[in-house]
Amino acid sequence: MNKVYVIGIGPGEYEQMTIKAANALQSSDVIIGYTVYVDLVKNHFPGKEFMTTPMKKEVDRCVMAFEEAQKGKVVSMICSGDAGVYGMAGLMYEVGERFEDVELEIIPGVTAATGGAAVLGAPLIHDFCLISLSDLMTPWEKIETRLLEASKADFVICLYNPSSKKRHDYLQKACDLMMTYKSEDTVCGIVGNIGRDGEAERLMTLKELRDTQVDMFTTVFIGNSQTKNLNGKMVTPRGYKVD
Repeated sequence: MNKVYVIGIGPGEYEQMTIKAANALQSSDVIIGYTVYVDLVKNHFPGKEFMTTPMKKEVDRCVMAFEEAQKGKVVSMICSGDAGVYGMAGLMYEVGERFEDVELEIIPGVTAATGGAAVLGAPLIHDFCLISLSDLMTPWEKIETRLLEASKADFVICLYNPSSKKRHDYLQKACDLMMTYKSEDTVCGIVGNIGRDGEAERLMTLKELRDTQVDMFTTVFIGNSQTKNLNGKMVTPRGYKVD
């Protein structure tokens, strides 16, 4: 059976990749991914064949992986973070319907939510949700509804893709929506370049977050009504009684 691994490589640094992911990459003949992600792993797997496609060529990338597997090669399709969280796992299954002779195996990784949470402290200890602010695949009206309902339910909210050149004011819009139900003093945090050179974090209030500049490499955390700043760390209590 021809084989393709779909691998989450974690936030960036090799040390945050799972052993299972590293072993699968080591056993592969070909490693395929978005150019930026291939650059993150290239030095750790010398001698492998690397193939890339740019952004917006995801379907082509999937087809490439299946076609290489049909040549008898062991192939790894890599994604940053976790392959099943805004990654390529779902699309690989969809495209894979045309390639019934190829077996898929999904290998999970550390996603930005958990990687960033570890940098900030412990913001995701209680119920939380992930919302992407990118409207490339999802209409903004639907994103608005999700932001409002998650805020109303007092979830901790983790935002992916909070800003870009075309969407420079989306985080500001999101904060205004969340402040419909969340206090402007809600503890929030941002982490940029998680697990990579230039990693940086900062805590602030929701009101301050509204006017903070971020980019596509930033993950944003908005606390719930119980989230605290404990000695510079963002912590959401789960409800244990602490003497």
